[in-house]
Amino acid sequence: MGPKPELCFEPKHILAKRNSGEINEEYIIVGGHKFKRTMDQVEAMIFRQEFERPDNTHDADVILVQDIKNLVLFLAPTQMTTKPFVSFLNTESVHSLLKALIIYFEYFLKVLQFILIRREEMMGEKARMQNQDSIEIKRIFSANISQHRLLLAREYSRILLGNGDMKKFYHMKPVVNISLSTKDQQFHESFLAFCTVLVWIATERRSLTVINWEIDRLFRSEHFALVHCNLGLSNVEARLLYGKHYKRCNYRAQSSPLIQELANVESQNLPLLWVGERKYRGYDIRIAEIELEYIVPSSQLCLIDVSHGILGRPKKLYDTMLHIKWEAVHKENYNEHYDPYRIIRQTYLNIPQMDAEKRRKYCQTYESYYQLKYFNELWPKNMIEKWIKRNSVIGYFKTDGMLTDIRMKCNKELENNSYGRTVEEIIEDFLSRKEKLRKK
Repeated sequence: MGPKPELCFEPKHILAKRNSGEINEEYIIVGGHKFKRTMDQVEAMIFRQEFERPDNTHDADVILVQDIKNLVLFLAPTQMTTKPFVSFLNTESVHSLLKALIIYFEYFLKVLQFILIRREEMMGEKARMQNQDSIEIKRIFSANISQHRLLLAREYSRILLGNGDMKKFYHMKPVVNISLSTKDQQFHESFLAFCTVLVWIATERRSLTVINWEIDRLFRSEHFALVHCNLGLSNVEARLLYGKHYKRCNYRAQSSPLIQELANVESQNLPLLWVGERKYRGYDIRIAEIELEYIVPSSQLCLIDVSHGILGRPKKLYDTMLHIKWEAVHKENYNEHYDPYRIIRQTYLNIPQMDAEKRRKYCQTYESYYQLKYFNELWPKNMIEKWIKRNSVIGYFKTDGMLTDIRMKCNKELENNSYGRTVEEIIEDFLSRKEKLRKK
């Protein structure tokens, strides 16, 4: 029996763009860079065999930032697979920035949706009047998103300063203090395009235009943004979304919104700058909540009932392109009461207490005695070389190489008459893997 006939409806404006050629089904164009939208069956097998995170790494059964990074770099254009760019992505500072970006946009999209819903509720025949409580809730949401923006600015400033693992990527030469403007501009544009696609995939492919617009605004300011998203925000709505520290001035004196956040840190938010570095000791519940989100590994987010896009969700629920497989989700029997990965439940914002921000001013903070250390499994040296030669590897397997899918593996094992590996080799492999994955 053939597939069942289905009716697929499409909005008129999208259909018109597709007919005119504005929407390309094969590529996603971000910042002038063309990312592949899909991959064929052969490319999917090559990705799983050569570029996917192997099963002997930590938390190989769940989706981490490294998995999304692998997919985006595989879909990226050729000019991004250079040695400097791949080495730049393979640093702790960039890894922390990408994680902070995903956390920020998880909250940003919720607040933006809340603003648009409230706008519709205040219009029409059944319009709802805005009271003092709703205004105070909006102020608290604005303060919360500014706190996430502050942590994102902290990670971005580390890259700008060129300290630690960013020293060899610093744009100014140490003696003459001259920057390679054209090369740095191309590098910066490529990185922002990479971040846009990564955040888009991490947030379940929601609102690519909005994500691209906000990343341009954060890192470039509105003067140099390449994408303009016409949401029709009023001055009050824009102030709620951008924060009270955002100021727009002449482009010669304009600094990015991230740097403006660092230049105007309030006293109650100062402990946020040590989140992830030192263990917080104090009575501020808001800082404790943010710290919990940042220090808990992505693979264990279900233990604190927090969602950061698709991070921490089982890989078996997603395909190679990280599209969710609803057939696999239905087999897990998730419902409103049992949904550890927040797949079935609707996204929502917790309604804060009215005096939450006022009470924070009186919370005490004590000196911290404990420093926190992260362990992020980055690409090994041979993997970096493979990413640099990505096109050659794909071309080899498409012409002469051997792709081993499950059927070919079974046929190969049936044809093989040898006894396989020796007992000593199996034990040595087991001990090496146990030493790597288990804590000492």
